[in-house]
Amino acid sequence: MTKQIAIIIIVMCSVILQSVQAQDKDSADKLKWALDYYFLNYEPKDGELPSQTRVKNYKADNRTQKLLVEVSSGFASQDFTDKNVRKIYKQLSKALPKPYGKYDITIKVAGLAIEELIPGKKLSGTRLRNQWGDIEYEGKPWVENVSRENDITHGLRNRHLSIWASHGMYYDQSKGRWKWQRPNLFCTTEDLFTQTIVVPYLIPMLENAGATVFTPRERDYQTTEIIIDNGLSERYYIETETGSSHWNDAPYKGFKLHRGTYYDGENPFVAGTARMVKSTKKTNPTASASYQPNFPEEGRYAVYVSYQTLPKSVDDAQYTVYHKGERTTFKVNQTMGGSTWVYLGTFDFDKGSNEFNRVVITNTSSRKGIVTTDAVRFGGGMGNIQRGGTVSSMPRCIEGARYTAQWYGAPYSVYSSKNGTDDYADDINARSLMTNWLGGGSIFMPSKEGKNVPIELSLAVHSDAGYSNGGIVGSLAICTTAFNDGKLNSGVSRMMSKDFADSLLTGINRDLTRKYRKWNRRQLLDRNYSETRLPEVPAAIIETMSHQNFNDMRMGHDPNFKFTLARSIYKTILRYVSTQHGYPYIVTPLTPKNVRVEIEDGNHAKLSWTPVEDQDEPTAVPTAYKVYMSKNKGGFDNGTMVNGTTFNMQLEEGAIYNFYVTAVNRGGESFPSLTLSALATNGAAKTILIVNGFQRLSSPKIIDDPKKQGFDIMADPGVQPWTFCGWNGVQQNYDKSRAGKEGETGLGYSGDEMAGQMIMGNEFNYVTSHADAIAHSHKYNIASCSSEAVESGMVNLSNYNCVDLILGLQKDDSYSLIYYKSLPQMMRERLEAYLRNNGRLLVSGAYLGQDMQTDNERSFLADVLKLSYEAPDTTSVPTIHGLGMDFDIYRTMNKEHYAATSVDILRPLDSSFCIMQYSDGRSAATAYDGNDYKCVAMGFPFECIKDESQRRLIMSGLMNFLLKQ
Repeated sequence: MTKQIAIIIIVMCSVILQSVQAQDKDSADKLKWALDYYFLNYEPKDGELPSQTRVKNYKADNRTQKLLVEVSSGFASQDFTDKNVRKIYKQLSKALPKPYGKYDITIKVAGLAIEELIPGKKLSGTRLRNQWGDIEYEGKPWVENVSRENDITHGLRNRHLSIWASHGMYYDQSKGRWKWQRPNLFCTTEDLFTQTIVVPYLIPMLENAGATVFTPRERDYQTTEIIIDNGLSERYYIETETGSSHWNDAPYKGFKLHRGTYYDGENPFVAGTARMVKSTKKTNPTASASYQPNFPEEGRYAVYVSYQTLPKSVDDAQYTVYHKGERTTFKVNQTMGGSTWVYLGTFDFDKGSNEFNRVVITNTSSRKGIVTTDAVRFGGGMGNIQRGGTVSSMPRCIEGARYTAQWYGAPYSVYSSKNGTDDYADDINARSLMTNWLGGGSIFMPSKEGKNVPIELSLAVHSDAGYSNGGIVGSLAICTTAFNDGKLNSGVSRMMSKDFADSLLTGINRDLTRKYRKWNRRQLLDRNYSETRLPEVPAAIIETMSHQNFNDMRMGHDPNFKFTLARSIYKTILRYVSTQHGYPYIVTPLTPKNVRVEIEDGNHAKLSWTPVEDQDEPTAVPTAYKVYMSKNKGGFDNGTMVNGTTFNMQLEEGAIYNFYVTAVNRGGESFPSLTLSALATNGAAKTILIVNGFQRLSSPKIIDDPKKQGFDIMADPGVQPWTFCGWNGVQQNYDKSRAGKEGETGLGYSGDEMAGQMIMGNEFNYVTSHADAIAHSHKYNIASCSSEAVESGMVNLSNYNCVDLILGLQKDDSYSLIYYKSLPQMMRERLEAYLRNNGRLLVSGAYLGQDMQTDNERSFLADVLKLSYEAPDTTSVPTIHGLGMDFDIYRTMNKEHYAATSVDILRPLDSSFCIMQYSDGRSAATAYDGNDYKCVAMGFPFECIKDESQRRLIMSGLMNFLLKQ
């Protein structure tokens, strides 16, 4: 070949290649345009999507002729069926340019192909391990909240799980006293600590995903217990009946309440009477029974019902819980689980006795059969099982499962396998045996006698993973495969338990390491442990961490860590249960942020928020939201479904509305946002913005130096969420050289003086306290938001006549796993700009001064708030004098309200002046009354003022000062 010919060939090839590339580019451009056009103009058959669907990414493989298209999450909010999925693919194929219309197309949204979003559709493939085979429960759930609007199709709906926290107080026969099963270390004990993971985090996550969760230890921290029994509570139990519907005694004995304690072997469910009536398919019931207690105090109470399971029992008995005027309806499958306590939910109730706070069962049913009713229980209560002549004198929730099992009517063999001689061993066995007692006779335990509840998984959550004198111990898991010829009751392999245990470890190590940079996966043990041997379904123990090890507990005491740990366990259970049945799954979303409610056009409220991305879970994308609302002192409703990130409503003038928001998808529902308030006042010319800047959660103060390690509750108890029952006493031994030693001489040894105390933490609802106090003057409109909404610029402070900034216990404590700050730089900048424009500011918090350490921060205090920080006041004296009155604030830990155990002494500067004083005469609050702006700064949280009437008077005085012309 000559040189000239070679050059010609090269040039021709180049021209051809460029032509092909141009054609490919032209074809790709046409593909992109066609995809964008189709999805932007897509309209579902029924309803509207929250926003236009956009193509996020696409990939065409010309070699395999496959096309993958990823679209925005709003596309997943429509209902998918086999028919409309086929239609979507057919329409898209026709809309695409050649040759792509003939490609194998996959449309993905929120991490799943749209065919995987078809409810109830099993998928084939190696990634879905269907080890249950044909074993599938297809009946109705044991308990279902039918007031919940969001349809959970890819979560844990109709999955029944048994989950428990390890150990609990028990009676030691050898020592003749009640005691803990594990030692007091680092201010807690395993008996208390694991419940602070399981009760506030893990169980709600599973239930938000649709699961029915049984736990063999009492779950309610409410120490008051009220039981309305049809046989003994005529005043509070009322039957109604019409036509041919009549209540009669059921054929078997029911619950019978008696005052005082219950002895070993005494079953409360075999001495009373239960009632029954024929069901009706009519919409309006022809018979009902009302259980209306007399609540000694306003508060939150768990609601439990009992009934009898009879041959003709219906699977959808209708219960309605009336709570502060709102109502939530449940359907209970009475073909299972009779003659025990069945948990419905936990609700807020008013003090006293009225029809707006009660439980009603009717005979309405879609089935022809029998509805039964027995007793209804409100609240967890105190331990009432007598052992050795005494009771524990502790809340039932911190006792062992042995005593809960007896209270639940379990047979003696279930809760006392050692015939009353060894409560320690009884308690360990009772957790599993109670699971079998409920699950026996179901499709998952067909040859076991029991109550037919289709429990298909059990998990014990412990914290005894070993000990290390340095670093982090981490997590280990336990299963038992070498028992009963390696088979479970249904005949499936016990290797399912090993798969489950391994998945727990893998998930925890992945999630905690990603979030907190370091966590250790320890071994998977296949051993003969009661809690993994006795359950007749796949079972595991997860030793989450080492409660003996300071570095583990440094993280373990932080509520943010507990949330991540619990979410990891929930996700593993979701994946495991779904894949063992061959179904795709979707992870619940995270809580929305930047929540804000603004007043528009006089009496209209606009509630807004933004979603939070879970970078580790592609399916955890919200497809809708729920707005929960209460009015004045009423309870929260069951939520309104919202497409998009705004909610508009007209307000009744003079009524305070409270809101919180959750994110939902087909996998379930997120935890709630903080609570906001809105008020439209007739004739009001001024609007006050309440900003919640108190979102801190943290462990107690950490001590970690060359000689000492531990937690100093007295210096700072930290901030736990909601009601907390995890402390047993102050740490007494900080000697680092005594790590790993037992008893009083060992590192971490703690007292027992706080055991059983209920302590209120951060409820994330303090906007409501401020709104109530402001509303009492009948002068102002109220809007509210989170502090992050201000810092991000989503809320403009200049739109408001006054800003009320709540800082509570917010501070940079240096030991929380998440950074918190009372006044971050961006907030300081926003506030200063607002005040320089003739703004009005009320700011209150326990660490307003202490948390301002740098020169710039101290300058802000001096130049803007016109004060200097003098010192903390840790005297715990509750009384403050100001505005012509003496009032008390919460200074010590208690069950009603979080406590400001340390408050700030704030000294006025220049033109500012002291308006409130602590009991020793030092300044508790300052005010600046300038021609340029006005501000009040309080060194304690305003919402900690105990008396409601005094809060209202004080707020009225402050607003009069700030808003005077």
